[in-house]
Order: sequence, then C-alpha cells, then structure tokens
Amino acid sequence: MSKKPAATSPATSPSPIHATVDFDLPGKQHGHLMVPYSYNLGGWANLLVPITVIKNGDGPTALASGGNHGDEYPGQIAIMKLCRNLEPSHVRGRLILIPSLNFPAAKASTRLSPLDGMNLNRAFPGKADGSVTSIIAHYLTTVLFPMADIVIDIHTGGRSMDFVPCATMHLVPDLKQRATMTAGVEAWNTDISFVYADVAGSGLLPVEAENQGKIVVTTEMGGGEPVPSGVHTITQVGLSNVLRHFGVLTGEPVTRQGLGLPPTRWVQALSRDDYRFAPESGVFEALVPLGADVATGQTVAQIHFLERPDREPVPIIAPTSGVLLATRGPALVAQGDCVACIAHDVDLASLK
Repeated sequence: MSKKPAATSPATSPSPIHATVDFDLPGKQHGHLMVPYSYNLGGWANLLVPITVIKNGDGPTALASGGNHGDEYPGQIAIMKLCRNLEPSHVRGRLILIPSLNFPAAKASTRLSPLDGMNLNRAFPGKADGSVTSIIAHYLTTVLFPMADIVIDIHTGGRSMDFVPCATMHLVPDLKQRATMTAGVEAWNTDISFVYADVAGSGLLPVEAENQGKIVVTTEMGGGEPVPSGVHTITQVGLSNVLRHFGVLTGEPVTRQGLGLPPTRWVQALSRDDYRFAPESGVFEALVPLGADVATGQTVAQIHFLERPDREPVPIIAPTSGVLLATRGPALVAQGDCVACIAHDVDLASLK
C-alpha cells in the first residue's frame, strides 16, 4: 500500500505565479509576474503584474512596491520612474521594483481588487491556492521577501484619508532591526516620521516582512485623487535617498541637516484612542488644518446630517494633545469610518 504524500502547509506550498524575469541574472530586465486566474471569458487567463529587476555585483537586495492599494498613486509613479531611468551601473546588489502590486485595483483606481474584493494589505501570508490577491501575497511571502534585505512599501491615504506626508514604521520588538528601520525612515527626509499601530485588522505586508527579519520602511504620502507636485517630489526624492542610504543605489545619501532642515519630528499613534472613528453617518467638516497641533478635548472636526439640518453636528474630539496627522478624505462618512488620527511626539532615543 503506497503512502499518501505529506501535506504541504500554505506557508511552504509552491507558488503558481510564473516570473518572466530571472532574479539572479545581472543587468536590467522588464517583465511580469504571471498570476493564473479564470473569469467568465477566460478559462486560462493570466494577470500580468509588471516587474523590473536590476542586478549589478554584490550588495543588498531591496524590494520596492507601490499600489498595494490601487488608489494610491505617488508610489506607483515614483517606482515607474526608477524602472525607466535606472541602469545597472546605478545599482549595487539587486533592486526589485513592482510599481503596481495590486495591479487590478490600480487599473480600476480602487482600494480593493475588483477581481476578488480583497484588500492586499490584509491578505498576508496568502495562499497558493487562493484567489488572485491571496496568490500575490503568498508569492511575496514565499519568494520575494526571502530574497530581500530591505522592503519598501509606499502608501498614501488613498481616497479615504489625507495624511501629512510622512515616512512610517512599526515598533518592531527586535532592537537591532528597529534601529536600522528608524535610520531608514529618517533617510526619507520627511518633516514628520510616524510610528503607527494596526487598528484595522491583521495580515499586513509590512508585518509579514518584519516577521521575516526584513528592514521595512513604509510611507503615508498624503491622500486623495489630486496629488500636489510637492508630494510627488517628496515621494520620488525620498525613495531614491533611502535606497542610497542602504547602499542599493550609488551615490551619497543626503540628510536633513545637509539640506539645512531641522531634525524630523518623530510622532507615534499606538493607542486605539489615537484613531477617531465616526460615531454616526453624515457629512464631515474639518475644523483644524492638517498637521496642526491640537489640545486635549479640542474639537478637530464635526459631522453634519443632511436629513436633519436642524440637528447640531456631532463633534470629533481629540482625547489627548498631539498633532493632527490625518483626516477624512471624502465628505460623506459612514458610521465607523476613521476620520482623524492624533499622533504624539516621541523621543527618538526611546525608540531605539
């Protein structure tokens, strides 16, 4: 009687994705991650996710991605520019560039994938036999993250939130990893550096990469459909500087001091109370400018009611003092939507 083959766990199952690039080949390659899927008019279809790999000599491997959420475009544009403009002579080691990680969502300008309704940034570690979003997450978990030393995941608030442009990170428990990540965040040279907590679920890309011991640098580069040129500049110049900081791109990194700027302002929002949620549905009105300092008990916004113009609006109150780091994007809000984030100054020394 023959033995049944041992079951393969989701974490070790081989990925069904086929890469048209060779990650070990020197030089520059443009290709695709071919993700198999089926739909009504295609039984043997593939989703083609663009990817660029640039390899030159010895050095670290960096993976930089945009479009984890499809409606967040500054990172996608910044990485597309690197795909076009970088040559092997600019790289020391290996640079893996994926401009639009959630490719179907990027084409549809949606946060979630229109193919399966999933949020890629809640899909990790993913499943080899799952839907398209889960398969992409599984490929990063099992193939790309193990290759990488540095993982850069560029976000904005998308349509839902507007952030003060900032480089961000988690407060990982490993102190050596944390110190290296802190230095990487500072290399973005944003006015504010933000340590955040996950208050809206699990399965995040940064967490999976952090759990694998990778140096992870993320961002929140504003938000909304109109993207000011200044936000594009911060995103693009910062990304290149972080890659120079880690030695993946040639050239010397610049610092805020070298630019004649004061040190970055480190803030954190680690308590659920730092994230304010709409108690009722209605129309959102911001009362405090984004990036302003606020006091304990201050009303930072309010929600009006279209069907009850006679009713007083519901206030959104800062539970503690801090900086208004993010506010609601769309005017219409549903009960439970995040409408504000109050972050608090933190001493850099306490993060190390």
